[in-house]
Amino acid sequence: MKLNNLKPAANSTKSDKRIGRGQGSGKGGTSTRGHKGAKSRSGYSKKIGFEGGQMPLQRRVPKFGFKNPGRVAYKAINLYVLEDLANQYNLSKITIEELEKHGLADKNDKVKILGQGQITKALEVEAHSLSSSAQEAIEKAGGKAVKL
Repeated sequence: MKLNNLKPAANSTKSDKRIGRGQGSGKGGTSTRGHKGAKSRSGYSKKIGFEGGQMPLQRRVPKFGFKNPGRVAYKAINLYVLEDLANQYNLSKITIEELEKHGLADKNDKVKILGQGQITKALEVEAHSLSSSAQEAIEKAGGKAVKL
């Protein structure tokens, strides 16, 4: 078998529908577009969400609420996760880079340490934000909490 004698399987390909090539083709005249109306014209394209003149869904549904453009979203990580990470990889210092390396945060995430769980190891933890209970627990275990 060579590239020059490859062929598609039998009946697997169809020829294109040739539109507007005269009445003898069966697809002349209106060229399968029907009579009149926007869809029969050249250059027609309907707007996204257009429902044929009916009030579109995005205008029927009531609007409420507010999205604060200045909101700072944090990736929350609990103490028990830090404890597991430190035990698993034998770490004494947990930085943002360590969290990224082990898949707990992404490159652009801001990290906040929350106080759920116990911490027994003295860890030096770096994060963008810490809850007061987390900071207390880290310092009680002999560690150090650093806010970036």
